[in-house]
Amino acid sequence: MDSVQKHIFIIGSGAIGKALAVFLKLAGRKVTVIRGRVKDACTTTRRIGIEIQNGVTLEANVKITTLDSLPMIDGIVVLSNKSFGNEQLARALKGRTGNSPIVLLQNGLGIEQSFLDHGYPQLYRCVLFVTSQLINQSNIRFKPVDICPIGIERGNKADLERVVNHLNTPNFRFRSELHLQHIIWKKAIINCVFNSICPLLEIDNGIFHRSQDTLKIARRIIVECINIATAKGIAIRQDEVETGLLRISQLSEGQAISTLQDIRNKRRTEIETLNHEIVRIAEQVHQQDSVRETRLLGELIKLKSELTQNIIDTEVIGKL
Repeated sequence: MDSVQKHIFIIGSGAIGKALAVFLKLAGRKVTVIRGRVKDACTTTRRIGIEIQNGVTLEANVKITTLDSLPMIDGIVVLSNKSFGNEQLARALKGRTGNSPIVLLQNGLGIEQSFLDHGYPQLYRCVLFVTSQLINQSNIRFKPVDICPIGIERGNKADLERVVNHLNTPNFRFRSELHLQHIIWKKAIINCVFNSICPLLEIDNGIFHRSQDTLKIARRIIVECINIATAKGIAIRQDEVETGLLRISQLSEGQAISTLQDIRNKRRTEIETLNHEIVRIAEQVHQQDSVRETRLLGELIKLKSELTQNIIDTEVIGKL
């Protein structure tokens, strides 16, 4: 750890952002959580509890504020918000972060592009190997699967190591990784499976190691996505993706995948950066016919999400 401690700003007050904030605070780091989509709200301090293994709960007081309250942000900026907001956020942060490192803790393919386009000088990408679920606004269930690698989108190795050292804690672990693209694609394929099949079945992550029939569907999606990765020059084996899928399934038994949580809470999902992005890339390489099931599942998730939100809108209108 550098002798000069960096203030860590976490944009996104969901389950991942709050869990990371608690672990950092307990490790003695300076942390502020920023509500990415809330404006003109007061700054508060909230006691947040994180349920980890064996029923143990860790608690810390976390400062929570809004982007509008921070004209300048000097430290390490960690994005745990939904990736569909990255273009808007890249514009909002422009000129306010100076040379501060930006670290993306988000799922999907191509999520870094907005920040690259806007010329941010230090940009790092993390592949998450944890599951986190809100019990309520102040309590979270957290399960680690593996150490989360962080790699360089724009920056250098020395700065990457400093970022990793500032973020790493015993319960939410990070490591540096100079060859991240293979891991990004492998995790994106796994996420395409979890974030489409589990919400459609309305079932927890453990389904793939419990049900051979469901695993067979997952294998078809994996094969489709691997074909597109291969066309983009990323060599991935089916067995390594399936092994990763089953490991996550076993270690997050009982947890609901983020897309299922979003649908249940009437929120927009990140399916655009998963199944839909695989389909878009397939069209680029003229292999759109090879991702039919990946496309169908993605379209069904989008429709299910939109229908759920429309039902709520209708209910609200009916009360007016």
